[in-house]
Order: sequence, then C-alpha cells, then structure tokens
Amino acid sequence: MSDKNLGSLQVYKVSLEISHKAWNIYSSLPNEFRFNIGSQFIRSVDSIGANIAEGYGRYHFKDKIKFYYNARGSLWESKHWFLLLYHRKLIDQECFESSLDRLDSLGKLLNAFIASTGNPNDK
Repeated sequence: MSDKNLGSLQVYKVSLEISHKAWNIYSSLPNEFRFNIGSQFIRSVDSIGANIAEGYGRYHFKDKIKFYYNARGSLWESKHWFLLLYHRKLIDQECFESSLDRLDSLGKLLNAFIASTGNPNDK
C-alpha cells in the first residue's frame, strides 16, 4: 500500500465526495443555523477524510489505526448530524437517504481499509 498516494485511495475519494456534498448543504443553510448545527455538521463530515489522511501519513501501525478509528467515529457522528438536519427539515428526504447510503458505503470501505492495514505483529 505504501506505493499509492493518498489521492488514489477509494476510501479517501469517497470521503471527499461526501465532504463536497456536505459543503453544499452547509452553504445552503440559513445563517442562523450555520453557526450551531452547521459548523458541527461540516466539521464531522470533513473530519472523516482528515483522519484518513492523517493516519495514512503515519508510519507506525498503532498511529495509523488510531486515526482510521477516529475517521469511523466521525462517520457515525456525521450520520447523527444528517439525521438532525432531516428531522429539523433543513434537508429533504432524498438528500437524507442518499447521504446515509453514501456514508454506509464509505463505512464498508473504511472497515475494509482498516482490515487491510494489518498489524505487523500478526506476521
């Protein structure tokens, strides 16, 4: 895996795609919602890719895995914020469902990516 660059990783590409969608949602929020729910929403979504990137740049297995697990936590936090946006009628059902589907796909990619990282002590 070390011969790949970050931008070629599918798990990272999908995280960026979701971040772009989240930015469009955030940008369309009324100003009074951007500071509270909007800022936490965009930070959680962007944190998925940021943690993948930071883990990818780490050398030691335990450092890498810690950041990949943080990315997974941010993914679940992002699901929470999408749910709240939907319940508060700030996004429609189609946006909510498609976003959750994409986050579920990213979760599967992320779990596979974590498993592929492998613990060097297991060899």
